[in-house]
Amino acid sequence: MVTALVLILLAAAYRIFAAWEPSLVNFSPLMALAFCGAVYFRSRALWLVPFAALTLSDLYLNHYYATQFGYEWTAGGALVRTACFAAALGLGWLVAQRKNWLNLFSGALGGALLFYLVTNTASWAGDALYAKTAAGWWQALTVGHPQFPPTLVFFRNSLVSDLLFTGLFALTMEYAALRRQQPSLLQPARA
Repeated sequence: MVTALVLILLAAAYRIFAAWEPSLVNFSPLMALAFCGAVYFRSRALWLVPFAALTLSDLYLNHYYATQFGYEWTAGGALVRTACFAAALGLGWLVAQRKNWLNLFSGALGGALLFYLVTNTASWAGDALYAKTAAGWWQALTVGHPQFPPTLVFFRNSLVSDLLFTGLFALTMEYAALRRQQPSLLQPARA
């Protein structure tokens, strides 16, 4: 339990510090925090720990990007991201029902795809600079605004980081379970 809480706090801090480095944009434990919290915490009340860490770091990042790039903060964008975090909890709960490496990978991949599609579709719907056509939606999903890196770069970074952080979190939790001699994904099944 302590191991998981330390990992969550470190991952949330990393998420904030990564915002200051342009090459790390969206390379954060965004969905992996919520997803793995639901996979590894038996008590649903503990799911609030990664959810709160994500929500609080998201509030800070909203303020940071609004002041750095002149964005107007909107509650709608924050609600969309919070809904994605909640969906990651649901994905984690599903994986916890049949926890294995394939399901962990599938859940992390699904969380990254969900976040990418939902947040970029919400941007397309709410941003006046995107045409409200299929071409405008495709622009939001692929290149975004010309003054920023393409949204596919954001997706690539999200996908790689979600898989990486999920793997690191899972390996750490599984190793801790082995040391406590509890059932683990790393142990072979007993016949």
